[in-house]
Amino acid sequence: MDRNVDISRSKWGDETFQARFRHFLKLTDPSNCFKTNFQLEEARQIVKRYKAEGVLPGGGTEALWNAKYVHDSAFHPETGDKQNILGRMSFQVPGGMIITGILLAFYKSPIEIFLGQWLNQSFNALVNFTNRSGDKPLPTNVILFAYFAATSLATTTSIALNKGLSARAPPLINRFVPFIAVAVANMVNIPCMRSRELVDGVVIVDEEGNKLGNSVIAAKRSITSVTFSRICIAAPGMLMTPVIMEYLEKKPFMKGAGKIKSCGIQTLLVGMFLLGAVPFGCALFPQKQRIKVDDLEEDLKSKIKERDPSTLMVYYNKGL
Repeated sequence: MDRNVDISRSKWGDETFQARFRHFLKLTDPSNCFKTNFQLEEARQIVKRYKAEGVLPGGGTEALWNAKYVHDSAFHPETGDKQNILGRMSFQVPGGMIITGILLAFYKSPIEIFLGQWLNQSFNALVNFTNRSGDKPLPTNVILFAYFAATSLATTTSIALNKGLSARAPPLINRFVPFIAVAVANMVNIPCMRSRELVDGVVIVDEEGNKLGNSVIAAKRSITSVTFSRICIAAPGMLMTPVIMEYLEKKPFMKGAGKIKSCGIQTLLVGMFLLGAVPFGCALFPQKQRIKVDDLEEDLKSKIKERDPSTLMVYYNKGL
């Protein structure tokens, strides 16, 4: 038996940005989408056996870590169910590059805008549903409200900005409209999807992981940091690709190129940016966030001080 490897945590820890980046680079690796059912089941059995018996696979510790990341990329962390491939973390790059390529190529007419934003928010809703909490799943009405609210707001924002900028702004500025719409939609979608936390709060624990209570203040910080991270994931591809396309469209090989060819090129460009942007955005903040006891609600602060006056810092899970 070998219990020296804690596969419930990241292989590299959570303390530094570099460690978190390496963790999410491995977890969101698009190649995991191509793992067969046999490979996924094999990884699941390796992880299951190690947790139960402490038995390392034939390849040793490195094989165990590889199995852990294959397992985590495809199975729900709480229920253990195999996830829909389109909603997995490993599909964030393939799914995101296709949808963003469409958003950047088809952004001028109202129908193009609506269909692009509808597709984007449908994908977001599927990801949120696939990665929902196992013990307290989101009610369907909350998912639907967030879905329709984000789609409507993103579409309205795009159409309004297109009308306002089309006559006055350079063409390049108009290309940035889809990013602004996606950023606005994230500001609505994420708080809606996590609205329960804004009422009940997130769980606060001490350094040993003992539950101390729930905090709405911590929930607000958590939602703000996740929203910022999601916008940072979208920013490089949605801001740099239009600049590159402005340059490429002046080249002879792009003369007379239709929207389909343009969409294909932009999809590939966005994909290259997302390969780094997805783990970058996920790694910006530690999963285990710290908060001063003095910054919590008065009743929770009093409860913690009464339990242990020496406690100055407590922790909560940021989420993704």
